[in-house]
Amino acid sequence: MSDVTGAVAHLVEHGPAVPAMLLASVAALVATAGFHTWWSRRHGHAPPAEDTGARAEAGAEAGAEAGTEAEDSALWRMRTTVRDAPGSLAVLCAALADRRVDILSLQTHPLAEGTVDEFLLRAPGELTGSELAGVVGAAGGVHTWTERADAHDLVDAPTRVLGLATRTALDAAELPLALRQLLGRCTIRSLPAAVGGRTADDVPQEGALEDTVLRLRTPEGGVISVERPYLPFTPAEFARARALVELDARLGPRIPRSRDVLTLPEGSDITVRRADTRDVPAAKAMHERCSARTLGLRYHGPVGDADRYLNHLLSPRFGRTLAVQTASGRIVGLGHLLWDGDETEVALLVEDAWQRRGIGGELLGRLMAMAAETGCESVYAVTQASNTGMVAAMRGLGLPLDYQIEEGTLVITARLDPAARTAARLPQAERIGKE
Repeated sequence: MSDVTGAVAHLVEHGPAVPAMLLASVAALVATAGFHTWWSRRHGHAPPAEDTGARAEAGAEAGAEAGTEAEDSALWRMRTTVRDAPGSLAVLCAALADRRVDILSLQTHPLAEGTVDEFLLRAPGELTGSELAGVVGAAGGVHTWTERADAHDLVDAPTRVLGLATRTALDAAELPLALRQLLGRCTIRSLPAAVGGRTADDVPQEGALEDTVLRLRTPEGGVISVERPYLPFTPAEFARARALVELDARLGPRIPRSRDVLTLPEGSDITVRRADTRDVPAAKAMHERCSARTLGLRYHGPVGDADRYLNHLLSPRFGRTLAVQTASGRIVGLGHLLWDGDETEVALLVEDAWQRRGIGGELLGRLMAMAAETGCESVYAVTQASNTGMVAAMRGLGLPLDYQIEEGTLVITARLDPAARTAARLPQAERIGKE
């Protein structure tokens, strides 16, 4: 556990102010991620010191053969349930070995009856997911699920969980993303407390696990709901998610403090930084300086209701917000990247007097870059066809765009495939410093 202790010490030293009780949360999170890992073959490792000459040459030849074989193989994640009886897992492993499938790692999730085993496998390239499931079924595995994996899945579970804990500790907006990486493909929603707190009251303090849905309470009275219809959650996964949410709750509000000082094309200096609910008063003041038309284009509803949205929009629980402020500290623009279940929405608001100076494009480019960093495949914006500024800003990204009109509302979706991310024309303003 020396590596774990060192990582936690680094988090405490270099992260935001962290209470001592955080150590218990991180330790619990790491402990729940423990698993048994073995390598069925170790191609490319250096031979022991006493091995020389012919044995080294033989190893080189074996490494070359292994490289050729790796090119014709594929990584798979597989989960199956086996009987909790001596020898049942051995039978399954023997069946996989018979089809030349390497077991790279294994996590076990004990249940009341049986055990859910989650594998990372390297299989021959011609072996399909259904064929792999068939091999496992013949060896006694039931409720088998398979999915193609990639190199990111090769990171061992404790290292991955520590990384997620660090991301969450540094930025409250990372919690939904960390949960998604922890639990795989799933839909995560942050639900605010209903009138009278009924939403939270429906969930016990320790959370609730209901087959393919888990719910966890947040300190502000809301609920985080995680749904994964294709694969039931296990008690071990529920414990990991609960530990991550507890870590987030104990740390309290926090966002990265870095900020960029930029010069707009027309010469004005602005500062771009992250914002949260502590900026609500300044955001309301900006609303008061905005015209009814500008607010109407942004919020698609009664202008008088605009202030009601700010607590939600600026909460890191629901996404990330960038604020643009002048040298005097006045906020003149806001850009939001909002987690919407398994989709991502982008929205902009720029004060009238500061429009057409490149602020919208600057914010949009930065938000798209954030979305790409988190692995989003697409980002959508909801606006009106008359909002020429937003339409121009989306086109200015250089990304593939889809347009859809729904009852007078224009939905523009930008696709963030790898090639498009490379081609994207992101922030245009000149950076003159970082604070």
